[in-house]
Amino acid sequence: MKTKNIYNLLTGFLLLAGINACKKAELTTFTKIKIPTSSPIAPGNITGFVKGTLLTGQTYTVTGDITIKKGDTLSAQPGAIVVVKNNAQFNVQGVLNLLGTQANPVFFNSDTNKPGTWGGFQADSAQAITIKWSHIDNTGGPDASGSARRTIVVRTRIPVDIEDSWFTNGQDDLMGLFGAQITVLRNTISSSGSTDGEGINLKSGTTGVVAYNVIFSQAGSGVKLETSTNAPFPQTEVDVYNNTIVSVGWRRGSAEPGRGTSVGVNAIGHIFNNIYVNDYHGIEIFTDADAVHTTYGNNLFYATVDTFTDLVDPTIQINIRNNFYPAGALGTPQPTDLISTKIGQLDPLFVKFDGTVAAPNGYPNTNDFHLKPGSPAFGAGNPSFDNKNPGYGNQDLGAYTTDGKGNKH
Repeated sequence: MKTKNIYNLLTGFLLLAGINACKKAELTTFTKIKIPTSSPIAPGNITGFVKGTLLTGQTYTVTGDITIKKGDTLSAQPGAIVVVKNNAQFNVQGVLNLLGTQANPVFFNSDTNKPGTWGGFQADSAQAITIKWSHIDNTGGPDASGSARRTIVVRTRIPVDIEDSWFTNGQDDLMGLFGAQITVLRNTISSSGSTDGEGINLKSGTTGVVAYNVIFSQAGSGVKLETSTNAPFPQTEVDVYNNTIVSVGWRRGSAEPGRGTSVGVNAIGHIFNNIYVNDYHGIEIFTDADAVHTTYGNNLFYATVDTFTDLVDPTIQINIRNNFYPAGALGTPQPTDLISTKIGQLDPLFVKFDGTVAAPNGYPNTNDFHLKPGSPAFGAGNPSFDNKNPGYGNQDLGAYTTDGKGNKH
């Protein structure tokens, strides 16, 4: 009997381990959203310390800074609408759950509907962040010193899960995730950063995955990976794959051009299956990156023009194709890459693209980055590039793939 019990226990342990392994490999699958129902918050004006649930179909007006205290949770049901006045921000010390659905997203915006008019989610010491199917628009309003605020900032080792959401017209980093455990999937980031700011800025030992996102017209880099000059360990290590990154990096000029994806300061990146179009720089592996452990390949690089004038110094003409892998860095073209050498060659064939190279903050994004039949991006991907996570990758390139795993916008 004792032997049988031990056998049953061992069998159960192995089954559980198998389930957990499968869950890790299936990170890009869609999970059912559990809608919070407890502690409803009455619609109307809200400010100060807040916890509970913002309700479906109700409108809430934020009249001053909101604080979610440690141990408290603020949730939003599908279709909740939040209008922020007075440049207010959300200070997240506890848990934030914004849980919209594809048919009924959550909405956060300022009362003026203008770029840079509220403070976003300042979540340095949060306990957990989950944002799904939510519109978060016009963040980055100035702090007390006059500096633009990040849309979402985290500085602690917590789970951050951001999926299927829209972010437009921020003024600095759209996501500043420093030390977090991240899942950033299938989002659209558009026209953010005034004269600075990365789309997804990952530092200080951040780990996880960034996949199937669309990043368009970001002031700085689309995805930036660094560790820390003061604390080189634990290292930032992130899988960056199947993203479509278009027209980023121009608003800072040649003194600090933005990159589609960059890796530096002892960080490790695994960069595969992305599409880069009209970016100031494509992939840049800086000399201080952990280049030994960084891997990359199966990326498509394209430009709709040969050269473009630097926005800060109009005497400088930028050859975009020369910057797919910029000189002086460690990144080099890979045999599996698709690299266009002239206009028309290896065009990814977006359904609709206005040809934008550089545009101002808040530029309207009327493009459709789905791929037409016959795109060279189909079938050119690496479906399993990460030995640690065998489910990561795709047979196609870019955010919109034929297997249903990609971006749903």
